[in-house]
Amino acid sequence: MPLNFSKNFDWPLLFIIFIILAAGILILASVSAAFSQEKIGNPYYFLKGQILKGLIPGLILAIFAFGIKLNFIKKFSLILLITNLILMGLVFLPNLGIKRLGAVRWLNLGLVSLQPSEFLKLTSVLYFAAWLSSKQKRSKKESLIAFLFICAFIGLFLILQPDISTLGIIILVSILMYFAAGNPLWHSLLMIVGGGLLGFLIIKFEPYRLNRILAFLNPEKYPTTIGYQIKQALIAVGSGEIFGVGLGMSRQKFGFLPQSISDSIFAIFAEETGFIGCAILILFFLILFWRGFKIAKEQKDEFSKLLAFGITSWIMLQTLINIASITKLLPLMGVPLPFVSYGGSALVSELIGVGFLLNISKS
Repeated sequence: MPLNFSKNFDWPLLFIIFIILAAGILILASVSAAFSQEKIGNPYYFLKGQILKGLIPGLILAIFAFGIKLNFIKKFSLILLITNLILMGLVFLPNLGIKRLGAVRWLNLGLVSLQPSEFLKLTSVLYFAAWLSSKQKRSKKESLIAFLFICAFIGLFLILQPDISTLGIIILVSILMYFAAGNPLWHSLLMIVGGGLLGFLIIKFEPYRLNRILAFLNPEKYPTTIGYQIKQALIAVGSGEIFGVGLGMSRQKFGFLPQSISDSIFAIFAEETGFIGCAILILFFLILFWRGFKIAKEQKDEFSKLLAFGITSWIMLQTLINIASITKLLPLMGVPLPFVSYGGSALVSELIGVGFLLNISKS
């Protein structure tokens, strides 16, 4: 599979991705050493896992995504989505599904575990880009009904796991893509309102989700229970001040902050590098978003435009939600920070998405 670099190839995007990946590996090395030693007895266990099960396969598949013909992906996007949904269903089978933290989201594949919901973010973007760009004639009403049906079908798998944070990201990205495809704004606003009401019902009938809202509103009232994680995250962020306490010098990573290598890793990054480090990392992400949306804007092909827009929107929303959750601008959502948080499935999916973005940029 030849790798062609045309004059339109987005070198700045490639450069910024490698910087963010390097920063992610560096901070994970700092954060995970103590945790790995305590849990496994090997200070490099989680770092090696991220490299061997996330970074390396992710880069290989990103190169594949970069070289493949986009028309081929468009043609088989439905098959990719259906395959992903089948994998989502397999997590409920005995001996295959792995239950962690009260949710069944992982598949036991022997040497590795796979989280299909992370790949669903990508395959749903691929499918919606193909579906919304198709030349099939549909009325606006038919388009809206069909779109809602597809979203509901995908959402059912995530509600059963449950993985409401991933569901929220997929639905929001899908609605943005639906609007970007030229559909009426009031359709999107109606879906956002309807999604908000559905989210309210989901929160109301699940105590642990309601607890996240209560902890967000008043963490000081629950310092040792439901407000513990956000309190410890804010302590970490505040301790970093302007310049940070130094790489490897975090105190919060020593058993104080839950999920320190995954969802809460930005708090440790803030503690060790301070406001300056956080500002630089956020700037890198902003450059990534700018390049991604620029690529989308420059495309004449509707599928390429929507695919670039969807991938960029997904990474942007997930980044904003993670950082806003950890800094108490939003309730804790439990989503990883792209390219930084520990998690092989998430990193592989994100790198494949970047591979497609770079592929689109050269067209």
